Amino acid sequence: MRIVAVANQKGGVGKTTTSHALAAGLATKGYRVLAVDMDPQGNFSAACGAENYNVPTVYELIKGAAVPQEAIQTIGSGFDVIPANIMLAGAEQELSSTGKEHRLKEAIELVLANYDFVIIDTPPSLGVLTVNAFTAASDILIPTTAGIFAATGISQLSSTVQSVQKYCNPNVQILGILFTRYNPRANISRQIKELTEQLGEYISAPIYRTYIRSAVIVEEAQANHTDIYTYADKSTVSEDYRAFVEEFLEGVQNDGR
Repeated sequence: MRIVAVANQKGGVGKTTTSHALAAGLATKGYRVLAVDMDPQGNFSAACGAENYNVPTVYELIKGAAVPQEAIQTIGSGFDVIPANIMLAGAEQELSSTGKEHRLKEAIELVLANYDFVIIDTPPSLGVLTVNAFTAASDILIPTTAGIFAATGISQLSSTVQSVQKYCNPNVQILGILFTRYNPRANISRQIKELTEQLGEYISAPIYRTYIRSAVIVEEAQANHTDIYTYADKSTVSEDYRAFVEEFLEGVQNDGR
């Protein structure tokens, strides 16, 4: 059982797309997958076609107003999802009691035996919601574009991970850094990739060999509330994410945990 938090406080780096592609890709291989939307924007929930209003969500879950069985939905892509909506934004202020960082971990423990993987899509920030995800997680996956601001943000994220390791979850590790919306022909992309690889060595975070090319079908699939494999199975981005899922599984199986 692996719990993977997909995180980067920089927006627009393909975090939700990667969470969705990873969950759907693992499901197509027969793994039992639960996806948890921890972003108040609810983009993951909308992209995969989950209901996220007038139903129990992760907000009710971490407040103790619902149990996981009430919040879990099974969707067409073959995995389960706990949705989120804008109400989750209030959790930053409402979760003020001792142990607030452990709310998500405690909530989903009841159903972990039913799954092989839990994928957590986090908000583009390093607040209490992301810390809850890191506290619950065994692994952290960092999607990033080959941009200077996205690259420098990784070091800030690493500092948060170190703090969580010290105070909340000593076992969580950065699984790897995945380049998204990558153009291998652009000089600046290659330069930033080299910079990020050096940064990855510094924080002991491997860089995935696979990179994800940019494609308009990502937005089209999201608008149609389905995963990229179902929407455009032969597209370059589907091929890239399929290769990434293989590399991801290879890494998980060989890391000795």
